[in-house]
Amino acid sequence: MAEVTHDTATHDTVTHDTKGTPSYGKFGVWRHALGLRPEVGAEIERLGYGAIWAGGSPPADLQVIEDLIAGTESITVATGIVNIFSAPADEIAKSYHRIESRHPGRFVLGIGVGHPEVPGMGAEKPYDALVRYLDVLDDAGVPKERLVLAALGPKVLRLAAERSAGAHPYLTPPEHTRQAREVLGPGVLLAPEHKVVLSTDTDAARAVGREAVENPYLHLRNYRRNLERLGFPTAELDGGGSDRLIDALVAHGDAETVASRLTAHLDAGADHVSVQVLPMAGDPIPALRELATALELART
Repeated sequence: MAEVTHDTATHDTVTHDTKGTPSYGKFGVWRHALGLRPEVGAEIERLGYGAIWAGGSPPADLQVIEDLIAGTESITVATGIVNIFSAPADEIAKSYHRIESRHPGRFVLGIGVGHPEVPGMGAEKPYDALVRYLDVLDDAGVPKERLVLAALGPKVLRLAAERSAGAHPYLTPPEHTRQAREVLGPGVLLAPEHKVVLSTDTDAARAVGREAVENPYLHLRNYRRNLERLGFPTAELDGGGSDRLIDALVAHGDAETVASRLTAHLDAGADHVSVQVLPMAGDPIPALRELATALELART
């Protein structure tokens, strides 16, 4: 089944597959939901990015997502991610169906388990809670083709392949992408996030990257375990993270250098890379504009 709309910016007819997985393009943009005003989304779309990922655990009504979709023409919008412990599954299912009925084929629901250090997770094991959450979504008619899971380790990656369209790893270098592709197998969406700082001042870029990586991620057990699996010893995770760690997790340099770092994820097996411009408090559009040129994105 397909929904046909008209793109007023390009005067093209846009066909959305309302049953399958939407198109993401090779590159998208990750941004905290609070900073994703519709006009920002519209500019991201004009620059040629294929998807917008709204992070920061948006609330269950997903109004910020609906506003973003309504303010853009055809770009795919995904949550990256909804926290299953703060957004009840039945409420999320209702929000999904509301958005889908008004904007068919535009929305992908990304979900994840949050962090043991954050209050509110309860006594249930995170993996079991995630399975139960997926069961509720399934019973409520949310199709797996519109679901992605925040996944780092092999167990949740396998769950993503079985119960959703694929995986949306966060804070991972291309080596993790290579390993994740081996676990997921072919034909399963792999869409990692990667942070960038467009600056040729290495010390300044590392300072910006370190601030974003250290707090909170280097204090959260799931991210630390994942980085240790990738070969970073504890000593490199403490004290704000070693330069080697920060360089692996935050691409910096001119636009061409950063573009090559992002493309390394595709070479390692990713289908799509979501770009997070740092610092988060700044305006991302100038950097995204430079990157769009370096990545040779098709602009509208």
